[in-house]
Amino acid sequence: MTKNTDTVPIEVNILTSDHDIKGIVHVSKYTNTNRELTDLLNDKERRFLAVTNAELYPRTPGQPPRKYKFLEIHMDYVLMVHPTTQAVFQDSGKSQEDIRRFRDLRMKLNQTKPF
Repeated sequence: MTKNTDTVPIEVNILTSDHDIKGIVHVSKYTNTNRELTDLLNDKERRFLAVTNAELYPRTPGQPPRKYKFLEIHMDYVLMVHPTTQAVFQDSGKSQEDIRRFRDLRMKLNQTKPF
């Protein structure tokens, strides 16, 4: 298996209605910094999000996490994705910008109609 040198791995937390998922997504290294993940998620042609080294944490109490080397998640079931490094915001101008973008994304998600 050859390694793709056009992508950069980003560790993320993914929220779906049934699971919390930790894993790695690979984004283009040619995208503007701070926009890699956004561009990946907003790609209208992409119907699935590929995740490597995935750990699924079910919302049902008492169930252990499941681990997968590779997992594809349908984009319609993704409620939120954020880089693990930004899971805890620090008080800075950059983090405040991230918080505003997250709130905008959450508003847009709330406005979408379920199937």
